[in-house]
Amino acid sequence: MKARAQTTMGRRLEGAGAFLLNTVAVFVLMTGRLWAGQAAVAPKAAAAVPANATAAAPANATAPAASGSVANPVPALGVELDRLVAVVNGDVILESDIDEERRFEEVQPYRSGPTSTRDRLIERLIDRTLILQQSELEPHEEVADKDLDAQIARLRKDIPACKQYHCETDDGWRKYLGDHGFTEAEFRSRWKQRMRLLKFIEARFRNGITIKDSEIQAYYEKTMLPEYAKRNVTPPKLDTIQKRIEEVLLQQEVGALLQDWLKSLRAQGSVQIITPGEVTQ
Repeated sequence: MKARAQTTMGRRLEGAGAFLLNTVAVFVLMTGRLWAGQAAVAPKAAAAVPANATAAAPANATAPAASGSVANPVPALGVELDRLVAVVNGDVILESDIDEERRFEEVQPYRSGPTSTRDRLIERLIDRTLILQQSELEPHEEVADKDLDAQIARLRKDIPACKQYHCETDDGWRKYLGDHGFTEAEFRSRWKQRMRLLKFIEARFRNGITIKDSEIQAYYEKTMLPEYAKRNVTPPKLDTIQKRIEEVLLQQEVGALLQDWLKSLRAQGSVQIITPGEVTQ
């Protein structure tokens, strides 16, 4: 029984680094519509329009033919297509972004707890947009297709709901994504962007962080040993899990630095959350 319990605890620790990194970065790395096949678009300037304004027909839209036939129908005016939610340094966040963010959150394999509230989703989209803007200003290494393929293959095994869809098959994977509103190409693009920004965060904040032996010892004694004691399980020796503890502490440090950086970006930039009926400035 003890051996089984130790194995279970070991698995929890083995996944701790990945889980903590997910909780640190997931709120800025979950993708919305700006990452769906639009990786190279220029920032979209926000016009001074009411937040609940309807979308107008494009200026170059073809009008109905004189005979009454409609070759290129124009959307009827007065039909609300989307709503402005926030403006981040000139980049806009729309109501549809929130919907896509919610659906993407549901696909996360390590998600726990209920779906985020609308306000939390907006905050996450703002943070993600700020990081995306900064990443575009610096040189970055593209994600290799083989690395992307490997992560998606792992996702198909790790997402709990994938079992009932039989995501190990291509048809099952497409069905699962389709039920969450994504095509394979959209999801692949989103996850690739997620991987690239995660590498950006790691490169920016992880380099230079040093975890002291005393910090590892303190975590082992104050966090891990009490957990093993509650389970009445013999704990592993410190030297066997020291690297795992170091990884967890590194991710905590990265998370703290990231939070401070985001606060600074908000203070230095222009972030406006739009309420219904409000006009952007």
